[in-house]
Amino acid sequence: MIIDIHNHFYAPKLLEEIEKKKYYSKHLEIEKDSLNRKIIVQKGTRVVTITEPMTNVDIRLKDMEEAGIDIQALSLSIPGVDFLEPEEGAEFAQYSNEGIANICRRHPKHFVGIASVPLKDTDRAIQEIRRAVKELGMKGVLIGSNIDGLFIDDLRFWPIFSEIEKLQIPIFIHPMTPPGNEAMNDYRLAPMIGYEMDLCLAVTRIVFSGLMERYPKLHFIISHLGGAIPYLISRIENCYNAYPECRENISKNPLTYLHKIYFDTVSFYEPALMCAYAFTKADYLVMGSDYPHVIGDIRRAVTSIDHLSISDIEKRMILGGNVKELFKYDEQN
Repeated sequence: MIIDIHNHFYAPKLLEEIEKKKYYSKHLEIEKDSLNRKIIVQKGTRVVTITEPMTNVDIRLKDMEEAGIDIQALSLSIPGVDFLEPEEGAEFAQYSNEGIANICRRHPKHFVGIASVPLKDTDRAIQEIRRAVKELGMKGVLIGSNIDGLFIDDLRFWPIFSEIEKLQIPIFIHPMTPPGNEAMNDYRLAPMIGYEMDLCLAVTRIVFSGLMERYPKLHFIISHLGGAIPYLISRIENCYNAYPECRENISKNPLTYLHKIYFDTVSFYEPALMCAYAFTKADYLVMGSDYPHVIGDIRRAVTSIDHLSISDIEKRMILGGNVKELFKYDEQN
């Protein structure tokens, strides 16, 4: 069974409301690029190119079949819900979650859902997580690499992490528009480089804040192969040994915690995948496509794993086995 952990679906109403400039005051709008494609622009930064499969399930199913993918874990992509104030963000999250849950009910053999929640209000976030898991059957929760500019390890979010740990669902960390995005507007540097650097910040803050030590049963899945984390492993360890500040909140070497983090394979570049594999082995890699973004690739998501110089057993783990365990997925359901 091949499972794609990283792909995105937008409830059509959400895009319609953005296009009608409902969120213009939040610096979110839809424009057209030089190729006449509709794009979502946030704070002047291009964050999403709108493609038909983002709202069309029939096209999505056809593309999945052609790529050999059995199941996709659907999630909302950028801008997420936390660019809004909590009350409106909760409404945005509920509508998105219900849209995804409806697709999962219609196609239970092909889709599972990952929930979005309004993190800036702890009570609303916990309430929506519980509803999404217990009533809508969602298998995980998506949290941005930053929460409307707030760091992911901010103490206000720790009760939410506590609740997620109790529910025993994984957390999918996805990039959001990074702080300092105005320096990345030329050449579309935000999705090219900025997202990856923001993921690096999120991962290191998760580790060095002591969050994983406080909640040891949390399961994190980091998108985009962890940004540049696998490449920076030795530097992270060297800084831990050199700087007392890195040892204030954790009692073990940071690699101990990093070894417990899952990375999705949205890279498609085999040397980069093997760099991550050298650190995590197959046990903590999960296949993702970033479909249907224009910089994703549903076919190479699969073939890039097939071409790795690893055992067939390990390939099966990456392509679906690890996610089945994380989601406690029962093929009979």
